[in-house]
Amino acid sequence: MPRIDRIRSIRGEMSDALSGGILPFWLDRSIDREFGGYLTCFDAEGEPYGDGAKYLVTQCRMVWAFSALAAHVAKPRRAEAEAAARQGARFLIERMWDGERGGFYWKSNRDGSPADRSKLVYGEAFAIYALAEFHIAYRDPEALRLASATFDYVKRHASDALYGGYLENLEADGSPSPPGERAGDRKSLDIHMHLMEAFTALYRATHREVHARALREARDLIFLRMVDPEKGFGMNQFLRDFRPVPAIPIPRTWNAERESNEALGEPADTTSYGHNLELFWLTRAANAALGDPNDPLDPILRRTLAHSLRWGIDREFGGVYRDGVGDGPALVRDKEWWQNFEALVGLLEGYAAYRDEACFEAFADTWAFVRDRFLDPALGESRQLLDRAGGALVGALGNPWKGAYHTGRALLESILRLGMLSNEEAIWAANPYNH
Repeated sequence: MPRIDRIRSIRGEMSDALSGGILPFWLDRSIDREFGGYLTCFDAEGEPYGDGAKYLVTQCRMVWAFSALAAHVAKPRRAEAEAAARQGARFLIERMWDGERGGFYWKSNRDGSPADRSKLVYGEAFAIYALAEFHIAYRDPEALRLASATFDYVKRHASDALYGGYLENLEADGSPSPPGERAGDRKSLDIHMHLMEAFTALYRATHREVHARALREARDLIFLRMVDPEKGFGMNQFLRDFRPVPAIPIPRTWNAERESNEALGEPADTTSYGHNLELFWLTRAANAALGDPNDPLDPILRRTLAHSLRWGIDREFGGVYRDGVGDGPALVRDKEWWQNFEALVGLLEGYAAYRDEACFEAFADTWAFVRDRFLDPALGESRQLLDRAGGALVGALGNPWKGAYHTGRALLESILRLGMLSNEEAIWAANPYNH
């Protein structure tokens, strides 16, 4: 059992990194004071670059961040954080919502004029997530109305009545994209997982049974069709009928647009350790929202956690590898920011759930790697991509996909869990029957 002082020390480090680094970094730089919304592209020195184009996913993630994390900003700046959230939500509603056909545009120019009118379900999921969280934080009825309207849009246009789950790529009019390059014939764990995440937030905001039902269906489908039930790892891509297929870089996804993009070859069972650990804790969060703490999926969740512990953790240098296969060593051994931050929550949730010491040690080692290698000590945000030993490959602190979501959320979720653990361990240590 970890010592109370160790738990509290890590919690203090994370609190400092969140309130003194990540949040001020974005609060000082990201608000577009000319056109509204957020600027997200910042180089290794924290200087802006690019044309200011705005992706729906990142605009939503920044609304979420300034809503969910505002209480952790230094008190004199909390009103500023709320204003940052409100102007971002206003930009979403006024400039990126398609008032004629419904749904949110995937991409706008800096001034808010549409640059890509497609309706990608990945982006719609984050709109639900952000607007639901904005309502929870600031009790905004318009945000909740639009979050619910986006849910209805996804159910109406993207539900796959033949095979289940959701189509993921829609054209501007809401019709399915063609197969091939526009990937209308593909489904992914990534997007279904983020729909589950969005439905969790929406249900927390509305407590409506229709949202609870959609959440249960998304959760159960992931583990029925997208996760290997014996080994616990999630597969990446599927055809419409959920047959797993080798992953390809699909346009308008992070895997296709990241600066470093390695092909993983032919196996259909490629997996992301970061996604698996994120799926682990997001599923447990969904269960908690639904009041299903003893869900029958728990045996598979344990295997999901064990798979990442066995294959995804770098025992020599620290941190979490990027990609691997179902049952074997990692294929891509560099370290990307989001997998490592999401792993913090997944590993700590594993310890909180099962009191598995291996989870806590992997969490502490990953945090040390994140703290010492990913986080820029002067500017506070995380670098994007490191080599296996922790040297910077892509030092940018922000890009069209990268805001305060993975970094800020992982620290917040870890801080909350460490706070609960430190209290529990203090109670345990004070009980003479435990000695």
